Amino acid sequence: MKNKNKRYERYYNQISDLIDKSSNNPLSNMATINAVLYHKMEYFFWIGFYLLQDAKLQVGPYQGSLACINLVKDTGVCWAVINNKSTEVVADVEAFPGHIACDSRSKSEIVIPLKNKNGEILGVLDVDSKEYASFDETDKLWLEKIVDLVYGR
Repeated sequence: MKNKNKRYERYYNQISDLIDKSSNNPLSNMATINAVLYHKMEYFFWIGFYLLQDAKLQVGPYQGSLACINLVKDTGVCWAVINNKSTEVVADVEAFPGHIACDSRSKSEIVIPLKNKNGEILGVLDVDSKEYASFDETDKLWLEKIVDLVYGR
């Protein structure tokens, strides 16, 4: 756990530095977050943002296998996060009511709400793993901090 915490701290600092030096664009920030974490966290099978667009939750920047473009309203983990306004850590996606299987190899996931500076939810960060119970409180803590970098702290 301590090692995982230190890894996240390094990646947070790296992402923050990249964004602070180079970007004023939330989509660029999302793409940077995805690229860094996808290539550094070996248990991240898929990582990406789903964005609210005209009451639809649609795929945005991501890394990994082909994604579902639209997620059925009020169904699955991503919509649960939108509706509950809080992070969900799912140890077994098959056990989550209404789970949307964009890739059957996904076994666990964590989904974090994406909020603008006014606290309005604009979408989510979705991270999937091919292993059961891959995500814990350390992932939750750091991924929430990292997602906050998209629109500035």
